[in-house]
Amino acid sequence: MKIGLDLRLHAYAPGGISRYARRLSRALAERQQPAERQQPAERQQPAERQQPAERQQPDERQQLDMQLTLIAHRRERDPLRLPGTTLRRVWTPPHHRLERWALGLELLPLGLDLLHSTDFIPPVWGARHHVITVHDLNFLYYPDYLTADARRYYNDQIDWAVRHADGILVDSHATQRDLEMLLGVAPERVTVAHLAADDRFRVLPQEDVTAALARRGMTPGYLLFVGVWEPRKNLPGLLEAQALLRSRGHALDLVIAGRPGWLYDEVQETIRALGLGSCVHFVERPTVDDLVILYNGALLLAMPSFYEGFGLPALEAMQCGTPTVVADCASLPEVVGDAGLLIDPEDAASIAEACARIVEDAEVRRRLRQAGLQQAATFSWRTTATQTLAAYRAALGVDAP
Repeated sequence: MKIGLDLRLHAYAPGGISRYARRLSRALAERQQPAERQQPAERQQPAERQQPAERQQPDERQQLDMQLTLIAHRRERDPLRLPGTTLRRVWTPPHHRLERWALGLELLPLGLDLLHSTDFIPPVWGARHHVITVHDLNFLYYPDYLTADARRYYNDQIDWAVRHADGILVDSHATQRDLEMLLGVAPERVTVAHLAADDRFRVLPQEDVTAALARRGMTPGYLLFVGVWEPRKNLPGLLEAQALLRSRGHALDLVIAGRPGWLYDEVQETIRALGLGSCVHFVERPTVDDLVILYNGALLLAMPSFYEGFGLPALEAMQCGTPTVVADCASLPEVVGDAGLLIDPEDAASIAEACARIVEDAEVRRRLRQAGLQQAATFSWRTTATQTLAAYRAALGVDAP
């Protein structure tokens, strides 16, 4: 079977969706390699080592005779090249108004049996079958939180996309429920394939963390936020919670790591209004290595988002042994399980109280650290690849042997 995987977004916006597409590509390529040639896609966690030996073997029922083509844009400086795959460069940029037709025309000569569109919207043609990944439906819940261009791209096309697709992948059961409720998509058409943290996210020796932070002019023991600086992430609510914590005598800095997004000016206005200018620090566009240090140096990660399709920073933090405080809505409770503290994102006092529990109680920190490591060990890209292959098989009408 000739399978195409769309990686074009990385040339324009190397954020969460593009990282998902590239990491999935590696996991799929490794999944199809003979066992003796495979390299471990993830570091083996303690919980995985406790599984029976037969569980460690590849699930042959999910194997697929697959020729994988990675589709990159021509402006991509560092296209992904993987053993056993073919690279194809195309001209059509992501999110172009004619993308649905132009990309399909470029792909027709490849004779693809299936195209996996990793950024929601598939082309009209270009493959015999189409699978899409719907990461979240934030744009339907909070249309005012998007730019006009983003609203046109997602809101105007998502209904067509889910009906055109032969299979739909989602990052969480929460998004599966949203698809059923908002767009009437039958649950049996949807495959849930949880994401996983990169294996570089890990617990580091504290002396290494302290030294690395010192080189950045920082010290351990801060609150941490990771993500795009946009309204649905609820940064103003987190800033209000930080002000409440400081009023209780906890002189905690807040580190905000990520990149500016839509309506970022509101964040700066809140900082000025609360007088937090000297204790809020921005780390713009951090690398994975930067994030590993930031997670390890933080007292906790706070994700008070109004909506998340998955919430990968929470998983990355737990894998680094960092306690998490997350909103009690959408996918976040699904990701952290019992390993994090849940808060009401509409209530700054709720956010502050959960953070204070971690700051003030060493036993709570210890318990959440251990629970977080165990919870993170239940996610792996190998599992994600297996679930993705199952979606391919269903879309292609290929029965498991």
